[in-house]
Amino acid sequence: MSPTELAEKLRSQQAPLLVDVRTPAEYESLRVPESHNVPLDLLQRHRDTLAEQFADEVVLICQTGNRANQALQHLNAAGVNTARVLEGGVVAMEAQHRQHTSRGKQRWAMDRQVRMVAGSLVLTGFLGGKLISSKVGYLAGAIGAGLTFSALTDSCAMAAALNKMPWNKVEADPTVEKFLAEIPQSLQVGVPNVKASR
Repeated sequence: MSPTELAEKLRSQQAPLLVDVRTPAEYESLRVPESHNVPLDLLQRHRDTLAEQFADEVVLICQTGNRANQALQHLNAAGVNTARVLEGGVVAMEAQHRQHTSRGKQRWAMDRQVRMVAGSLVLTGFLGGKLISSKVGYLAGAIGAGLTFSALTDSCAMAAALNKMPWNKVEADPTVEKFLAEIPQSLQVGVPNVKASR
């Protein structure tokens, strides 16, 4: 779904359910105000429970579209065929329809944090290997291996670790229970026992 199409839907009487799959810190920094924060890892763990609630149109949002596409694959596997991805993510929405976005406390996006840490470690390994000891150069190789593994498994241990850092903490982390309580009753097909799905 293009940002323009979403903007038109937000002005209509039948706006879709907006699900932002970024981290809580990213969501706090920039979001579509009508969206609900369900981070990708939470969606993965509870996809069947959430899939039961997505009978109507759902728009998945992330920073630029990558994580939303991953969320779409998980929901499709759970039988959801009403979900679509916001093309270009919240970044494109802000660029094209700023009035439908809201900024809060500014933090770097998780992918930017990962690039900064990985790049710094590779540079440290390279320089340390030249100036201190050749063994320090193995650090660059280890980071390269980690990034390769991350791409092959479509996971990121570094992002998971960075998400626990103090600068990425928010007052209250999202939960499935909170999401189910927030979404309009008209969209709920019947709230299941969330604890049983854990």
